[in-house]
Amino acid sequence: MNRALMCNPRYYTVDYEINPWMHVREKPDTRLAAVQWKRLYETLIDLGIEVELIEPVKGLPDMVFTANGGLIHDGNFILSNFRFKERQGEAAHFETWAERDGFEVFRLPENSIFEGEGDMLALPSSRPGKTGRLVAGYRFRSDIGSHNLVSGILGLEVVSVELTSKHFYHLDTCFCPLTEDIAIYYPGAFDEYGLKVLSSTFKNLLPLEERDARHFCANAVVRGKDIIMNRCGEALRKQLNALGFILHELDLSEFIKSGGSAKCLVLKLD
Repeated sequence: MNRALMCNPRYYTVDYEINPWMHVREKPDTRLAAVQWKRLYETLIDLGIEVELIEPVKGLPDMVFTANGGLIHDGNFILSNFRFKERQGEAAHFETWAERDGFEVFRLPENSIFEGEGDMLALPSSRPGKTGRLVAGYRFRSDIGSHNLVSGILGLEVVSVELTSKHFYHLDTCFCPLTEDIAIYYPGAFDEYGLKVLSSTFKNLLPLEERDARHFCANAVVRGKDIIMNRCGEALRKQLNALGFILHELDLSEFIKSGGSAKCLVLKLD
């Protein structure tokens, strides 16, 4: 990742409940959220990532989670069709931004539910500048039919897995590819067939303990050997360090109150 999109949390809060993490009576501390977001932003900059910003919109508190706005590959932007009406207003703003930024925008049929990079992740490739496959989740926020449509637009193979836990409603909350051979994942978020698919796709799958999964450790931003994630347990830290990865642990507790963390706050642009 060399370029990324973020959105200032100016209007971030919890005004509705569309996943099990959200409770309108337990609103995030907006001042602390702003501090946490800034630390993530600065960490990306320090790692050499160019960060673009989309203007936040009042009344769209979840727009801060830019990864859900769409999927970008090779200059193409596939716009999300949000499942819940509370987030559907975001799409027009992401579309306007993408067109201004020079991306070719693709819109899926209205009856196809798709929530962008939240449910579809590109596998890193050993070939510079090339993406071999996409791993995509479905059930809670995206439907499996959208996978075929995206595959046809981008000309890429899509590996589909079903999500089974409402707490891990997007693929990027429970799965993170680190290289083309290594990924971290939470086994409790997938059915038996999905676990077999992941096992056949990766040579080295690193299972998360439930505690690390609930700390959204799979919701991580990866750039080469650098991994940005919410705080993790000692066992996971040692395992990743032994594989040569460098962890940048940030407190993103206020965003977990909406069911998101580092990756949800970042849309990959290249």
